[in-house]
Amino acid sequence: MENISLLLSEALSPYQVSIGPAGALGKRLVTLKNAAGAIVIERNFSAAQLGDKRQLTDVVDGLHRDLMVVEGRIEPCVIAAMRNLSQSAGYATARPFV
Repeated sequence: MENISLLLSEALSPYQVSIGPAGALGKRLVTLKNAAGAIVIERNFSAAQLGDKRQLTDVVDGLHRDLMVVEGRIEPCVIAAMRNLSQSAGYATARPFV
């Protein structure tokens, strides 16, 4: 877990990242703190999410998105609209049955 903690700290700089011990279901609490030491985000992730490179990338992307919301750089409704747009774009480019 130490290597994962270092990777997360590097990816989420300037925030301080700590990974808590495994809970009853094997989940770990990931905490991000600002320079003043105040907790900004706390999220639970499974060992699989933190142990697999592809899933760890998704974890970092999700935390980046959450940080943007917390920092006021993006509104949650914008994220929902972007998801909706990307899902409906697949339908718009599909050819109708003839």
